[in-house]
Amino acid sequence: MGWFRADVFGARVLFTDRHGGVSAPPYSSLNLTTGGDDPAESVVENRRRALGALGLSGTWVPMRQVHGAAVVDAGSIDGAAPAEADAVVVIDPKHVGAVLTADCAPVALVGPGGVAAVHAGWPGLLAGVVEASAEALRASGVEPRRALLGPCIRPCCYEFGEDKLADFEDRFGPAVRASTAQGTPALDIPAAAAAALRAAGVVHVSDLGICTSCSPAYFSYRRDGDPTGRQALLVGRRP
Repeated sequence: MGWFRADVFGARVLFTDRHGGVSAPPYSSLNLTTGGDDPAESVVENRRRALGALGLSGTWVPMRQVHGAAVVDAGSIDGAAPAEADAVVVIDPKHVGAVLTADCAPVALVGPGGVAAVHAGWPGLLAGVVEASAEALRASGVEPRRALLGPCIRPCCYEFGEDKLADFEDRFGPAVRASTAQGTPALDIPAAAAAALRAAGVVHVSDLGICTSCSPAYFSYRRDGDPTGRQALLVGRRP
């Protein structure tokens, strides 16, 4: 397995890949989303394994991602009703925050006393989900000092329409404009996320540098279409 785990400011961060689970094709094997036809018992087991790899005792907080900028506090979520949001702040060690991706950028924001998991697809980036997550941490008394950017689609594989690309360039600067491996216009999601983090006052950014579309170790909607599974970013705090 190529899972990546880090301990930062008392928080633990885990990026999974698609290996090490029990799901059958096309969800093979560590699919972590309940949003498809993968049997629920397979997803439950896969999530149990991911939580075990995180190594914390917290409970997975349910959340329904909608490609927006809403941020929720893990302590405010009723376990029976997933919140509609694209980022979750974790202060209490009894919670584990998670975002699911299959090309969008998973971003962990960490500071002393708290951590946030952010689902940063192109609509969320334009809507300001990264900046909103940093502000939500500050509202909880935590200054976000470091960000970790996990596996996501890279410009080599991410052809993007010129109209929306212009919107990104207007907001985040020319670094977001790139070209695919075929020479067509592309969006650089990591560059946009880094620009959003700088705008939010987070200057220490670590990027794993992995393209989900290039690497068969990861689920990729752009590469595989629907159905495909989801990997996860999990965050929690040590007691």
